[in-house]
Amino acid sequence: MALRMLLQSKPAASAAARLFSASSCVGSKTQFSKFPFLKELGLQEENQGVYSGSWYANGTVTHSIDPRNGEVIASVRQGDLKDYKKAVADAREAYAVWADKPAPFRGEIVRQIGDALRAKKKPLGQLVSLEMGKILAEGEGEVQEYIDICDFAVGLSRSLNGQVIPSERPGHMLLEQWNPLGLVGVISAFNFPVAVYGWNNAISLVGGNVNLWKGAPTTNLCSVAVTKIIADVLARNNLPGAICSTICGGADIGSAMAKDKNVNMVSFTGSTHVGKIVNLAVQERFGRCLLELGGNNALIIMDDVDVGLAVRAVLFAAVGTAGQRCTTLRRLLVHEKVYDQVAERLKAAYAQVRIGDPLQAGTLCGPLHTKTSVKLFLDGVAEAQKDGAKVIFGGKAVPGPGNYVTPTIFESKHTMPSVHKEVFAPILHLIKFKTFEEAVAINNEVSQGLSSSIFTSKPEYIFRWIGPKGSDCGIVNVNIPTSGAEIGGAFGGEKETGGGRESGSDSWKQYMRRSTCTINYSGALPLAQGIKFE
Repeated sequence: MALRMLLQSKPAASAAARLFSASSCVGSKTQFSKFPFLKELGLQEENQGVYSGSWYANGTVTHSIDPRNGEVIASVRQGDLKDYKKAVADAREAYAVWADKPAPFRGEIVRQIGDALRAKKKPLGQLVSLEMGKILAEGEGEVQEYIDICDFAVGLSRSLNGQVIPSERPGHMLLEQWNPLGLVGVISAFNFPVAVYGWNNAISLVGGNVNLWKGAPTTNLCSVAVTKIIADVLARNNLPGAICSTICGGADIGSAMAKDKNVNMVSFTGSTHVGKIVNLAVQERFGRCLLELGGNNALIIMDDVDVGLAVRAVLFAAVGTAGQRCTTLRRLLVHEKVYDQVAERLKAAYAQVRIGDPLQAGTLCGPLHTKTSVKLFLDGVAEAQKDGAKVIFGGKAVPGPGNYVTPTIFESKHTMPSVHKEVFAPILHLIKFKTFEEAVAINNEVSQGLSSSIFTSKPEYIFRWIGPKGSDCGIVNVNIPTSGAEIGGAFGGEKETGGGRESGSDSWKQYMRRSTCTINYSGALPLAQGIKFE
């Protein structure tokens, strides 16, 4: 019951946000006709939210809400548990076809998916911006991430290499063979309603798996639009559409997926709190779980840096996506010698940020995703003030329609409880330090371990920072922001971030099972370790 009630897609705001979107706008007139790109993506004013070779749905109708003004964009009928069981059965049947295809063939299909996304990059980016609330440059950039990981996966499809290992026994061959897991369930979050699925989907497909995707209930239109693009590619190649199945749904669907032995792996992106629940449910049945959870990310500014360059990086990392990235900068650690200079230049930079319609050119900070997100922002501001932190910029919601807030800077102490809490909004804690060692200790003292960065020109600091006594995060940057990772590296973090790795490098291994194979071609039967049993 706890899993069913709590399993949402990111962060704790999701439950209330879903309630708002599903109930408060029933019967409302939609804005659908205002946006021609919705039709270009194959969307309608009313959409079915389950696909496993055909479109269907028998669950509740939810309304996608425009975060700019609270109005309805369009509706999606979600799937119920009966629909879920059908989608799983269809996906398992499709696996029998897909797993038999050679990996380079699977890579060719992923290449075509990437090309189809290229053709729809602009309208799909516009949909991301409209439904999620991030600015258009970031919306199109998110689609580009999916395209890029498709390109990566195409090459990977010809290099899913095992090892040949020297055997101690004459006439024996010892090797590794990598095979698909089967059905991979992907539960993704509202803040990256396209790219996170893309990271999982492209790599999982070339490995020979089939996928079942449950996106966030507040970004169902993105889920439907992406699935339509993929379904068209599969149909053109006479392949089962259930290879890439989708079910829009709420906590009951996520709970079913986590508990279902037919789902060999669950990739979950969301809050640490819900991630723990998902992980326990999956581990209880000895399934495989990939977790991408919270981040309380820090950036260190040493006293030897170009302050202007550092401030530019801070601005993007703290304000981009209105503070709703898991890699968003939340703690800025500044050397005491440049602290005042950084604080003044940062306030001046924040004052230049244009807050407004994410679809309009020139906007740098769009709305928060839901009204609940605005409340969490205001609660976070109040909590920090209660701890004694001082607001030096922002701290308020923007009056009028929409979910707009002012990006906020606090002067804080690293020991304050509010500094150790991830608030999924543009709140930045400015913290003074004296030594490199102190800064590293502050970076590492929070429960999460996702992203981190240092700005310095000294090799001594750089190599200590990336070394065994440096940052304990999964992403350890130098002279760049905490956010904006490239797809070629493995993405993920340590501690309460979950330990999972998606995207590039050898993350593909999490989507496959490794078999160690010993082949005897000698005609005799020598035993390992020289054992005699005769």
